[in-house]
Amino acid sequence: MKRLATGMLLVMALIYVAARVIGPVHPAIGFIKAFAEAAMVGGLADWFAVTALFRHPLGLPIPHTAIIPRNKNRIGDTLAAFLRDNFLTPAVVARRMRRVDVAGAVGRFLANPTGSGSGRLREGASRLLADVLESLDDDRLGGMAKSALADRLRRLDAAPVLGQALTASMREGRHIPLLDGIINRASLIIASNEDIIREMVHERAGRILRWTGLDENVADAVISGLNKLAFDMADDPDHPLRQKINELLEDLAHDLQNDAPIQARVNGLKDELIDNPALQNWMDGLWQQGRAALLKAARAPDRAMAGRFGETLRQLGTTLQNDPRLRQTVNRFARRATVGAAASYGNGIVTLVSDTIRGWDVQRVTDRVEAAVGRDLQYIRINGTLVGGLVGLAIHAIDVWL
Repeated sequence: MKRLATGMLLVMALIYVAARVIGPVHPAIGFIKAFAEAAMVGGLADWFAVTALFRHPLGLPIPHTAIIPRNKNRIGDTLAAFLRDNFLTPAVVARRMRRVDVAGAVGRFLANPTGSGSGRLREGASRLLADVLESLDDDRLGGMAKSALADRLRRLDAAPVLGQALTASMREGRHIPLLDGIINRASLIIASNEDIIREMVHERAGRILRWTGLDENVADAVISGLNKLAFDMADDPDHPLRQKINELLEDLAHDLQNDAPIQARVNGLKDELIDNPALQNWMDGLWQQGRAALLKAARAPDRAMAGRFGETLRQLGTTLQNDPRLRQTVNRFARRATVGAAASYGNGIVTLVSDTIRGWDVQRVTDRVEAAVGRDLQYIRINGTLVGGLVGLAIHAIDVWL
């Protein structure tokens, strides 16, 4: 486009020179000369205007030229302010999100992931996700993920949560299978450790009992009593010892929710567990497994959408489309999440845009803006040449007519 605009200017200059050389051979020569002369003026004027946006024309430091390089920082601030005022304010985001059916779009995509061109969209998004995951520093990103998880766990007040969970489990009877399992396990422990029990009774028995062999009878009685106790507890849901265990669990649930010293001890144990190298290694492995699963799904989206997992996602998509209450809930959540992100991170995004443009060198800004709008700017030069020529032709015609 630059060569075309410059070529038109040179052609007009050649026509003007030729018209001057030929002279008044024919009255039409005057019209051609007037057109070419005015076209040169218009083309040169618009060349100067377009060039002045990006650099000094002919390298001369003419005032009010190289406008974009001289105002780079102001352009960045203005663009950032435009983004903030028109896109990233919570009110604007909320107003626009009311017209967006996020649940419907997600539902249609999940219900029919290969229809209406969304297969290419899914593949493109999957490749992008895989490329992003592979390009990021694995050690640094994994460290950030592990640190974020550890911080969330440290801030969690674990004792009340455990107390509430225990209370809810006992209210609904979900602790009974666990208690039954412990009692059954106790019977197995007694059966597998009879020799230890007999040895303990033998060591604590007196000389007379050992001499008469009655210590064996005592050991048999102890083992029989323990087995009978375990069997009775397993068979009788209302056994007094089971009731006592339930009372102890209720007291523990109450203390976890209301006793400050107990809560402090639980949180201390939680912090010690978080700092344990074994748990740190487990979190490292959890991140690696999650990253590997994401990469596997991203590289093979069709396989990820197959089987039970894919069928579950398709059912979820159908439900999102057909359940008005669920759609309303999901859309409300998406709207609130987006508005919250705009409120929390809008200023950060604006600052990022402004600081990024400020950090660019002048030539980089000039090249990017010129590459974005340069084709249309060259049309300005072309139109200036043609319009200038037509204006000169009209002025010459009026001069001849008068």
